[in-house]
Amino acid sequence: MFRRKSKCQRLFIFSSILYFAQAASSTGATSNVVVEEPEFTDTIENITVAAGRSVKFACSVKNLGTYKVAWMHFEQSAILTVHNHVITRNPRISVTHDKHRTWFLHISNVQEEDKGRYMCQINTVTAKTQFGYLHVVVPPNIDDSLSSSDVIVREGANETLTCKATGSPQPSVKWKRDDNKQITINKTLTVAEWEGETLELTRISRLDMGAYLCIASNGVPPTVSKRIKVSVDFPPMLWIPHQLVGAPLAYSVTLECFTEAHPSSLNYWTREDGQMIHETRKYHTENTFGDPSYKIHMKLTINNIQQSDYGTYKCVAKNPRGETDGTIRLYTSSPPTTPPKSTTTETPSRIRDILGNGNLSNSIYGNPSSLTIHQGEKGSKYQSNLNEIDKSEQKSSSEEGKSISYGHIVPSGIDSSSGNLNCKLLLWIFPIMLFNALR
Repeated sequence: MFRRKSKCQRLFIFSSILYFAQAASSTGATSNVVVEEPEFTDTIENITVAAGRSVKFACSVKNLGTYKVAWMHFEQSAILTVHNHVITRNPRISVTHDKHRTWFLHISNVQEEDKGRYMCQINTVTAKTQFGYLHVVVPPNIDDSLSSSDVIVREGANETLTCKATGSPQPSVKWKRDDNKQITINKTLTVAEWEGETLELTRISRLDMGAYLCIASNGVPPTVSKRIKVSVDFPPMLWIPHQLVGAPLAYSVTLECFTEAHPSSLNYWTREDGQMIHETRKYHTENTFGDPSYKIHMKLTINNIQQSDYGTYKCVAKNPRGETDGTIRLYTSSPPTTPPKSTTTETPSRIRDILGNGNLSNSIYGNPSSLTIHQGEKGSKYQSNLNEIDKSEQKSSSEEGKSISYGHIVPSGIDSSSGNLNCKLLLWIFPIMLFNALR
């Protein structure tokens, strides 16, 4: 019946019902008794609450007496409670009071449709009312049925991603790449973030492949996001760093190819006759994924190369979008050689200055800290260091008639038959010469 009448009419009827209920309850009261009318003692506070929470409105009165307090949802024109009774069929609504002074309206598990004005009314002759407003905020939610899901697109085509979000207040939507790379809108525009429910990618390339995040927020936690994976299909491509590779017999060699393909390609090696190469002791194949994952490094290792191993090899990449191959020629080469170390040694200039153009033998110059001395009479050989040469000189000067020769130490240009003076001079000069050379 209430639905066919205006709002004012419904309020009037409700006030009348409350009035007659109050009049009936006061039947038998003395007509000349003055009863003080009830009044509101405080205002109803406006409340903001997140959906799913519970809320409580408070309506404070005094001098209520036999009058009644009712709660209504003004926008819905719905009577919720009258005094201690719940009128609505909504199971989430309840009413309590504090000694008839404060009347509480309880709403549990608040929903977005609960928002609006709530009226507390006292059924006096002229109904007294006051209002409180319920703001219901709803965290953002992304509607999967109206949003894009994972997509596969051919390289060079255009693609539009859509993200629809609901909530109260209305959420804002922005886009980011999951790997934090720039978003390429077109050839002239790249951005870190893009705002709006749609993201249009023009002439998409393999560099645009990856996951895109649609992020919705409205200030009500939590912020939500949807991950949309964009796959870009293209036929295989090959890069060969060395198309001619040389290796000697009995050595091992590794051939290399780099491929890009999506979806992932079937990668293998063949000989020039088209025969596929399988894993054996002779051949070892290896495929390593790069970054991004559509890049693959192909390797073929050939062990213990024989004459029959020389020739042409092919690396092949094949996927549903196409097929490609590259050729590498293996030829024979000479084994590597290590250049010999230089053994040439110069005679120090200080020694040349002393001995003129004379030459030192390798045995002495190669080991200048020791001398091999031959004693003529006894025919024995022994080692003497530089500090013992003076002792040898003293011994030779005291033993007259004995001949002492020093093997390989008389340079050309010095006359060894010139007498005892030249021999003694040499014995003095040579230790000095070697000592200076060692410094």
